[in-house]
Amino acid sequence: MWPGVLAVFVRAFIIWLHALALSLGGPGLFTVAALDSSFVSLPQINDLLVVLMVTQDKAWMPYYAAMATLGSMVGCFIIYFLANKGGEAMLRGRLSSGRLEQALGLYRRHGLLALMVPALLPPPAPFKLFVLGAGLAGVRPLPFLLGVGLARGIRYTILGILAVYYGDAALELMRTHGRVVGLSLAGVIVVGAIAWFVWRGRPVRA
Repeated sequence: MWPGVLAVFVRAFIIWLHALALSLGGPGLFTVAALDSSFVSLPQINDLLVVLMVTQDKAWMPYYAAMATLGSMVGCFIIYFLANKGGEAMLRGRLSSGRLEQALGLYRRHGLLALMVPALLPPPAPFKLFVLGAGLAGVRPLPFLLGVGLARGIRYTILGILAVYYGDAALELMRTHGRVVGLSLAGVIVVGAIAWFVWRGRPVRA
């Protein structure tokens, strides 16, 4: 009984939050992004809101992408700050040591790329695990915020561009195949980033 009641309550809360965000515009989008990136899980609602708001007012696309990005940065920083300021014991009690060690190992090998790649991926990618890992690994606040801001900014800007050019078709695609769209976008971005790093690492010919 209780799981069913809880599911109905959560669904009603998400519907209410969705309507509230639409009525508030940019500030509502900022709030939802901050909640989704902190300890409240709202899968795909933020992506849908970006596409829907841009579809309704295409000229404001940069503003909506920026508000979603800033909100995500704030939510991520809350988790990062708590992990960085002595939250390791609590986190190790709630998460398996294997998953935490895996995240920390990726930071040791790849630095901020270990955070930026999951930030581009849609749910159920374990993005928050890597946010926690950044705090535990002692990543400095400014690089952390820049990494999250760059990755999320790219993600929301691309979603906004799709909404500008495809309008309602982009919204329907996000509603029915949002995860596939997110994975495809992330794949293209990651491949582009790898190609850029490889190109930068080439020796310069005299």
